[in-house]
Amino acid sequence: MCTDRRDFLRASAAVIGTALVAPPVSFANTTDTESIPQRQDIPESIRRLKPMTTGVVPISDDERSARIAKAQRLMAEHGIDAIYIEPGSSLFYFTGVRWSTSERMFAVVIPRRGELAWVCPKFEEERARELIRFGTDIRTWEEDASPYRRVAEIFRDRGIRAGKIGIEERVRFFLFDGIRKEASALQFVSATPVTAGCRMFKSPAEIALLQRSNDILLVAYRATWATMRDEMPQQEFAGNCATALHNLGVEGGIFCSFGKYTAFPHGSVTPQTLHEGDVVLMDGGCSVEGYQSDITRTFVFGQPTQRQRGIWNLERKAQDAGFAAAKVGAPCETVDAAARKVITDAGFGPDYKVPGLPHRTGHGIGLDGHEWTNFVRGNNTPIQPGMCFSDEPTIAIYGEFGIRLEDCLYITPSGPKFFTKQSPSIDQPFG
Repeated sequence: MCTDRRDFLRASAAVIGTALVAPPVSFANTTDTESIPQRQDIPESIRRLKPMTTGVVPISDDERSARIAKAQRLMAEHGIDAIYIEPGSSLFYFTGVRWSTSERMFAVVIPRRGELAWVCPKFEEERARELIRFGTDIRTWEEDASPYRRVAEIFRDRGIRAGKIGIEERVRFFLFDGIRKEASALQFVSATPVTAGCRMFKSPAEIALLQRSNDILLVAYRATWATMRDEMPQQEFAGNCATALHNLGVEGGIFCSFGKYTAFPHGSVTPQTLHEGDVVLMDGGCSVEGYQSDITRTFVFGQPTQRQRGIWNLERKAQDAGFAAAKVGAPCETVDAAARKVITDAGFGPDYKVPGLPHRTGHGIGLDGHEWTNFVRGNNTPIQPGMCFSDEPTIAIYGEFGIRLEDCLYITPSGPKFFTKQSPSIDQPFG
């Protein structure tokens, strides 16, 4: 899946007439349905779609409290006295708070012991109090004051005068730099053992949200596939999918490629129109309560050639091999090795060379479209229940075409399960 979804969201928005812009590899919780004007030329397969978000159960406050408690246990295990988090997926994961980033600090400190503490611009305090459900300690700062001093005060008030502070990986450098200068007696380390140690392992409630997100995306894909026509611009195809997702009640989109440009794993800047015999690749996602889906389907507009069919079947065999290797306790790298072996045994590659598989076989997924951990060579992290991944080996043949099949999976105590049914054939990609 593309690591920056802004481009295909912009492309989709150009067709449906609004500026859908989301953060890299993440979507907001829901679509603002009033902000998207309805097109007058919506194909029937998309027009008849209805929202699929009825009955969605958000993450409960009790579950978020348990996440905070687990984070505090992990801090104790790793000798970390507190972690600092600014707005983003980790802040939402632990607290349920969504807040935009700017030059003004808004952050939470989760200490190993004691209640959470917040740092907030004074003029935003009332809005913050509307959103904050965990912790009553809100330290505000005026426009001419130092937010870094407020953070240092939190550390001191939690009894942290020496020791380690974990900085969440998405924290911007200027914030980290200001904090370390104000609290120079402390040591600053990565908070990833804590944040990833929590977020890598999905609860049943998270699995249910990921399942709904994948179900919705596949319905949108099937409806979009039915709209193909000769001379269709790629933006129209992508716009059809964005409209389908909107009608299904979520925010999302795809990038798509036609013909030889499907060999570019994340698309080409060259404008494309659809012609008989073209390979078509569509890759994208949507979000339900923040939880991301990520699916790729590749097929042919018209009758596939034997060459196209053969490479598609090889790709499906590689995806199957990756899935079969995703056993509980196995190192993550074994999944990449299994999928890659199918492709190299057929004469492609080796390694990352093209024609062949030029990237890792899969990535973690959850609140971010790409998160810990990856199916990639050298990653010896053992596969464990609760982990969620994409399974997406690609066969890229520059100048000809590329094939990628991507479905996401979750690990149960008995092994992997796909969220979606795999694509059965190049002729009937959705069964």
